[in-house]
Amino acid sequence: MSTHDFIAVGLGPYNLGLACLTEPIGTLDGLFLEARDDFDWHPGMLLDATRLQTPFIADLVTLADPTSPYSFLNYLKESGRLYPFYIRESFFPLRHEYNDYCRWAAAKLTSVRFGHEVTAVEYHPGDDRYLVHAVTGGKPVTYRARHLVLGTGTPPHLPAACRDLGGDVIHNSRYREHRAALRAKRSVTVVGSGQSAAEIYHDLLGDIDTYGYQLNWVTRSPRFFPLEYTKLTLEMTSPDYVDYFHALPEATRYRLESAQKGLFKGVNADLINEIFDLLYARSVHGPVPTRLLTNTELTTARYDETSRTYTLGLRNVEQERDLTLDTEGLVLATGYHYQVPTFLEPVRDRIRWDSHGRFDVARNYSIDHTGRGIFLQNAGTHTHSITSPDLGMGPYRNAWIIRELTGREHYPIERRIAFQEFGVPAGAAS
Repeated sequence: MSTHDFIAVGLGPYNLGLACLTEPIGTLDGLFLEARDDFDWHPGMLLDATRLQTPFIADLVTLADPTSPYSFLNYLKESGRLYPFYIRESFFPLRHEYNDYCRWAAAKLTSVRFGHEVTAVEYHPGDDRYLVHAVTGGKPVTYRARHLVLGTGTPPHLPAACRDLGGDVIHNSRYREHRAALRAKRSVTVVGSGQSAAEIYHDLLGDIDTYGYQLNWVTRSPRFFPLEYTKLTLEMTSPDYVDYFHALPEATRYRLESAQKGLFKGVNADLINEIFDLLYARSVHGPVPTRLLTNTELTTARYDETSRTYTLGLRNVEQERDLTLDTEGLVLATGYHYQVPTFLEPVRDRIRWDSHGRFDVARNYSIDHTGRGIFLQNAGTHTHSITSPDLGMGPYRNAWIIRELTGREHYPIERRIAFQEFGVPAGAAS
């Protein structure tokens, strides 16, 4: 059995970017295993005209290698859409477009294996190798590698009150396939605070006159927070800030992780304005059958099989008052939470864990005790802050991982790009 230099598990944008960046490196033999049969990035939220929250330059490769043939601009050129994109005069690709770009890139790669579900990972100390067991086409297969890269993504999160609820409640990750059924209901409620909740509410609001449903949006946030996109704040997605944040005490990092969620989970400001404008236009002809409830936390939920209606127990957290809301349709835009893959259980003792039971991710993105055996994509907001889920920092992280895998800096790695200083300046401490 041959040994690969590394095996990457999961094929989201980050591992796909790693595949694109390692494909031209002839001395590096990598294999990418993905359980699905094809690349599809959040298919349930591929709504018409919705766009990314990051510009096109934050593609799979450009910020590590601007000359890469796997760039978004090359995708546009090959698909005959470069000039229309130029005339459009927007840096932000459509979400449909970005998904198609990723599928285009994946189809060009020789190292990707779809339909491979990893079931277990073992370590053989005698030859310092990992055995990766998978199932493909109903048959077991095993691969060997010197290193692992984890990119398994984050599964949908459901509030405790809505688990095993019954009925046809959906997470926003399945919205698109259930949109027609939702439109046929007399009432629909969206629960959530971020971009996905706003996109779904806007989509349903646009059809409210046609289908005549009551539409509700419930968020526990005190207001509809816009994504903070000022340029000095964007400097927090930088190598400088990673160095600063990673060196902070664990307790401080966890406190900041909670406080910084609004920096990458807010709603596009222009979408908030579009929602208001649509509400205003609908209100010209009378009251709009919709309710927007802020400061409102979902505490209980039950489903009545006879009436096919959900009764939501809600609480206004500022007034400390309770209310109920009945709805036929229920969409939970409640985010995603990382879960440690069960296939890692046989090598759990090789992994570093922090006091909260999460991966203790080193500055070089490794999580194993050797500091160079297992690397992590995303899932590191507690160690690398908001750079962890940022698409633009994906190529930077991959350049680091490639350096660790090869022992040399194949793609130049930026050390300092920010104008501001995040910590006490050198030599200024008293």
